[in-house]
Amino acid sequence: MARERSAAIVGIHEYPSRDVEGTVSPLQIKAECAAKALADAGLAWRDVDAVYDASEGGPMSGLSICEYFGVKPNVIDTTNVGGSSYEYHAAHARRDIAAGKARVALLTYGSTAHSNAFAIGVGGRGGGGVGPADNMESFTGMTLVANYAMVARRHMHQYGTTSEQLAEISVATRLHAMRNPEAVAAMTALEFLDIRETTIADVVNSRVIADPLHLLECCMISDGGGAVVIAAPEVARDCAKPPVWILGTGEATKYPENGGDITVSAATQSGPAAFAEAGVRPSEIDIAMIYDSFSITVLTILEDLGFCPKGEGGRWVAGGRLRFDRPKDGPALNTDGGGLSSNHPGMRGIFLLIEAARQLRGESCSQVNGAKLAVAHGNGGMLGSRHCAGTVVLGRN
Repeated sequence: MARERSAAIVGIHEYPSRDVEGTVSPLQIKAECAAKALADAGLAWRDVDAVYDASEGGPMSGLSICEYFGVKPNVIDTTNVGGSSYEYHAAHARRDIAAGKARVALLTYGSTAHSNAFAIGVGGRGGGGVGPADNMESFTGMTLVANYAMVARRHMHQYGTTSEQLAEISVATRLHAMRNPEAVAAMTALEFLDIRETTIADVVNSRVIADPLHLLECCMISDGGGAVVIAAPEVARDCAKPPVWILGTGEATKYPENGGDITVSAATQSGPAAFAEAGVRPSEIDIAMIYDSFSITVLTILEDLGFCPKGEGGRWVAGGRLRFDRPKDGPALNTDGGGLSSNHPGMRGIFLLIEAARQLRGESCSQVNGAKLAVAHGNGGMLGSRHCAGTVVLGRN
């Protein structure tokens, strides 16, 4: 069943502001993005019969989100696995549509993390309960950024990876961000200093946040949101924009184990499943939308998805091969600017789907000529600890 076309992304919208200054709520962001994504597809609210929500707009979203939107769907899915939630939602929507349970699925996200001064990277990770994070890590003061720094340091020790190699990821995403007016506006609104394309030296000379990770290797904290509409083939063929087909998906989780390797992510399980279902190889992918909470996140996931052997990521990304204008080197990385330089409101997975769809529709600000295949990979949780991975392979007609 390689490359089966049972569901397609037909509508997308990204909320343009990354600093709303308390003027709108997450629910308002979600609703505006949903309305505009439906309009992008040439559909209406009445067409929606499946809703996928990660509860970021408030508790018990399964009870409230449909009422807020004014829809009465046949399918309600409130899976929340952090930043990978929207890749899971895309996979679940495809399954539900293929099973005949729905025809038009709506995925939405909204966040005011920046306006609310939410400490995403430096806050404590425990909830004061009795879960693994609470009784094994949180009491020692482990923060999110410290966890990723630990992975980076281990990768350096184990494979000889350098800060200069990790910096290639930040440089590539900033290059793409400077071509994206919304990303430039975001950096301006969030008071970035010296907004321009960066160099390897800029990255490694920026201040250390958690050794060995530097400031320019860490994602921004922004407001924002987006929406994605996924439809059955009989709907997709009549939509306003060309369909972007969901060809393969994979889901996985990983957690600390005795003898485990913290440089290995759950992508080693989700990636092969998605590529096999799509009937494609990583080497065929034109666009890689990879969750970039930190530079090390991207490096390990590129390895684990099979773009290069484990441990060779540092050497593989060197020399600017992740740029949009080097398609033969492929794949182009995070061509919207990514979480490092465009937006990161807390759970960035929906933006991976949005930009991948833009690329395959020929609408990106850093358009890869002739792009036919893309992968969107979300990572939710903490890379070196417990996390979930969602891989979605997308293709155009």
